[in-house]
Amino acid sequence: MARLVIASYRVAEPKRGAAAGGLAVGIADALKARRGLWFGWSGRTAPAPSPEPDIVEHGGVGYARIDIASADHAPFYAGFANGTLWPLLHYRLGLMEFDRAALAAYRRVNAAFAAALAPLLSPDDLVWVHDYQLMLVPRELRSRGFAGRLGFFLHVPFPPPDVWCALPQGSALLESLLAADLVGVQTERDRSNFLACCAHCLGVAVTDGTVVHAGKQTVVETFPVGIDTQGFARTAARAALGRAARQLRESLGDRLLIIGVDRLDYSKGLINRFLAYDSLLHIEPSWRRQVTYLQIAARSRIEVAQYRALRRELDRLAGRINGEHAEFDWTPLRYLTREVPRATLAGFFRLARVGLVTPMRDGMNLVAKEFVAAQDAADPGVLILSAFAGAAAELTEALIVNPHDPQEIAEALARALAMPIGERRARWETMMARLREATAAAWAKAFLDRLEACPAP
Repeated sequence: MARLVIASYRVAEPKRGAAAGGLAVGIADALKARRGLWFGWSGRTAPAPSPEPDIVEHGGVGYARIDIASADHAPFYAGFANGTLWPLLHYRLGLMEFDRAALAAYRRVNAAFAAALAPLLSPDDLVWVHDYQLMLVPRELRSRGFAGRLGFFLHVPFPPPDVWCALPQGSALLESLLAADLVGVQTERDRSNFLACCAHCLGVAVTDGTVVHAGKQTVVETFPVGIDTQGFARTAARAALGRAARQLRESLGDRLLIIGVDRLDYSKGLINRFLAYDSLLHIEPSWRRQVTYLQIAARSRIEVAQYRALRRELDRLAGRINGEHAEFDWTPLRYLTREVPRATLAGFFRLARVGLVTPMRDGMNLVAKEFVAAQDAADPGVLILSAFAGAAAELTEALIVNPHDPQEIAEALARALAMPIGERRARWETMMARLREATAAAWAKAFLDRLEACPAP
């Protein structure tokens, strides 16, 4: 069995492993089975990038991490990755900022990753590069002589040509991704958009999901990311009996709970979500004092101006909603901007009548799947889900809404809160059965099986 080498911007702490959630859940078993190597950033900066990574081994898996040059980290991360690529990939051209110096830093960081990784590789390794921070790594690895099988997976959406073409020098990023043998995306929409961009921007031949560029074939396929469904369900059942969940339950009294859990990001639709809840309390006054909305939105990327502006607006809205609707013994909106442990969140999900997941655009949105997995089969809650989250293609029994219309979200909230238990159970059982099959481990296996089936370069 070929060794698996994962390259990503962030690397899980070796002792935490899959407990960290996210990417670690999907690749943990594959890394252990193949005695793999996980390569990425150390979390530190230095005057110059590390020529060689620090490598530690834990549980049969190697963890290799490098420092990023101090002068490059901010323009690479806050500048090009999250100031340019993130809004572009989420269709938000009005928020995209482009600076050639930031692009140059992005190139240098990707080159530094490849320079430190290439000497660690063997020709028969399976190399799997992840996400928008490292889009130039495939080409950089090829230029350094790696000729083995190489895959790339994008965890965020991919936009259509009319959006992608707004990115100066965007063709270079497409050409780098086509240095991989397999490009994976979350949804059929993303796949179609990527193929259209290759045809439009590069003028290359696209046939049945295969792109031919510079004499090389690249397969583009859809691999929806899953979660550890059964593991998260067990965690939620335990956490619902724990101290934090008990305190939350006691604070609610007999009130129903609406919950939202997101990073504090403009792609998550938080402003319209707050407006929708405000609208619910106006148009359905019978729900006053009968429901509490808990929104957890951990701060992220505070060095990016748009994120600071978003937080100010959410602070203002939360204050207005509570000032207008609260009673001396009822706070309608509870709004937290700090991290909450994943296990605690699982218990909170299990207590909630409604999970509110309404991103403006999302690659998949695993919170939606975790909410479903956390539910009590005897009395499950209702998921309200944006039509523009990748999970909407799988979780069709959720109440699907347009996140651009707060009134539509408010109507879905009223429907979810009043939904009879028979309908709640039927919807939940269908979604849960699907999630038991489409797990994180199944996602990783499907991608690696397809990568191994690609012709040797």
